[in-house]
Amino acid sequence: MHDSDSAPETEAERKRRTRKILRRLDRDYPQAECALRHKSAWELLVATILSAQCTDVRVNKVTPQLFAAYPTVADMADAPIEEIQELVRTTGFFRNKAKALKGSAQRILAVYKGRVPSRMDQLVTLPGVARKTANVVTGTWFRKATGVVVDTHVRRISRRLGLTSEMDPGKIEKGLMQLLPRTRWVQYSHQIIHHGRQVCKARKPRCRECGLMALCPSAGKEA
Repeated sequence: MHDSDSAPETEAERKRRTRKILRRLDRDYPQAECALRHKSAWELLVATILSAQCTDVRVNKVTPQLFAAYPTVADMADAPIEEIQELVRTTGFFRNKAKALKGSAQRILAVYKGRVPSRMDQLVTLPGVARKTANVVTGTWFRKATGVVVDTHVRRISRRLGLTSEMDPGKIEKGLMQLLPRTRWVQYSHQIIHHGRQVCKARKPRCRECGLMALCPSAGKEA
């Protein structure tokens, strides 16, 4: 790791530091997994759509009642939009989310025989599903590394760790895909999200409690 008075970090040095970061993430978060509760690809897709601009904790409070009311793709496809809106109201942007849920269910029935597709190019054709949501489903449920999920935690902490200087999530993902081994694309996001919730918080990172402190160029520099 280099401080502000050192020469810029070379690509080889950054890759070596990244490998050390990954080893420490494995040590600190060996069981990290998706925080959205789900029992199927459909439930994960629904929860991920609802998680936009909303905490996973809030989504996990909403989905049990939603899935009890509409347990299958077909049930959601047939559900009155007003009833879906009411059930997801507390997740924010509830009209758009309800429209996306119903629209996705209808398309999955019509085009994919009622089964959530496993391919990125198919998932992003569903209403309300962009690359980030598709990455969650392909990586977490189908165990296929199609990319790196870049949420607010991954964006913030990857920048703090000096693994990217980009602001745009798409550019951050592209850079991380080049930097990280493909076998780590999915787990990296899970581990960093847990790290962001527990230690590297947005307003006041707990640098002294951080297992990555010795490898982080931002350590101790943010209030």
